Amino acid sequence: MPDPYSKSRQLLRRARRTLPGGVSSPFRARLPEPLYFADGEGARLRDVDGNEYIDYALAWGPLIFGHRHPNLVRALSAAAARPHNYGAQHELEPQVGEAIQQLVPCAERVALTSSGSEALQLAFRLARAHTGRPLVLKFEGHYHGWMDSALLSYKPSLEHAGPRQSPNVVLGSRGQVANSVENVVVARWNDIGALEALLGEFQQQVAAVVMEPVLCNSGCLMPRDGYLEAVRRACDREGALLIFDEVITGFRISPGGAQQAFSVTTDIATLGKALGGGVTISAVAGRARILDQLPRGEVAFGGTFNGNPLSLAATAECLRMIADKGGRAVAQANNAGGRLMDGISRSAARHGVDIVLTGFGAAFAIHFTDDPEIWDYRDTFRDDRARLELFLRLALNEGLYLLPDGRFYVSAVHTARDIDKSIDAIDRVLGRMADGEPS
Repeated sequence: MPDPYSKSRQLLRRARRTLPGGVSSPFRARLPEPLYFADGEGARLRDVDGNEYIDYALAWGPLIFGHRHPNLVRALSAAAARPHNYGAQHELEPQVGEAIQQLVPCAERVALTSSGSEALQLAFRLARAHTGRPLVLKFEGHYHGWMDSALLSYKPSLEHAGPRQSPNVVLGSRGQVANSVENVVVARWNDIGALEALLGEFQQQVAAVVMEPVLCNSGCLMPRDGYLEAVRRACDREGALLIFDEVITGFRISPGGAQQAFSVTTDIATLGKALGGGVTISAVAGRARILDQLPRGEVAFGGTFNGNPLSLAATAECLRMIADKGGRAVAQANNAGGRLMDGISRSAARHGVDIVLTGFGAAFAIHFTDDPEIWDYRDTFRDDRARLELFLRLALNEGLYLLPDGRFYVSAVHTARDIDKSIDAIDRVLGRMADGEPS
């Protein structure tokens, strides 16, 4: 039987002679298959072998309007005919800043950056400078970028993670500066008692509490009812800032992000991915008293590509579409994803396959487990990874392109037909798994 991915495999072998592992980001060289793509439009992708897929990876999240949306193409085409970077000010900067202010509750000021990892570094520096305190409190399993000061206790093994109620601070990579652990404390997420105990232990030392308000990077886990509000109150009592890492939830769970969705206003939020609809862009939004440390020269920050016209042309149009008609596009994405979640759940029940779906319509994950609920990173260790890998391979063969951790991103341009076809495809996949398809 001919290999349906032969050209992708050939290109990967070629790329391995120049790129480490043959990819530009190691996360990409995983199941279901490191494919090479030739084109995409809307919610569809086509690889170099001519296979077409309904895309639920969406470039790991940014493509809230799918591939090659005509409005974004027009904005980028017009910008491409003009200077690509001034290294100075231009009108799109305040225009984008104002659009973010209108949507994001905490955005009294906005600093434009180029990547989520970079935005988190600035957020941490601002928080430490504003409070005069050294520590950042983060949560186990939450991802805040790959840099030394942030890549801590993201995916620790059980062997190294320590007690569940008081996790160890675990380095995420060889070569990471060992003393990074001295500047961070780690708590169990979704447990307000665990957070309050740590704040009490490190009283007057914690500059900020940072979290993914929905834990998208470790299984799309939702916060418990009232948890985010309780964290806000705990931060206020302790005098620590609250930072939401909204690189994923921003402009995806709602037009105003998790702050709007859960009615919790933070001191700082980091934004990215859906912010620009696919271009290179991120931002730090927050209270004026915190971000105004930058123009006073109290906190160092810079970047040649910050606020470049190409990225901001697409970002301005993307934000206009997000805000249009009261956020109808974001609601469409969440409604389409919700329908897909319902279809998968019904199919799993019909075939007797134990799964749990977590997250929200526009960003959710499938877990192969017989646990009824999943609330924190340690709960995901009971997932059956072999079953997930089989599911990913079978789904790819059915024309569904998913992320290697079982995550689904749904865009505003996934049509009812796309969702129907996906439900039918997943029904066939789960049926084969129920019938004992070998892994």
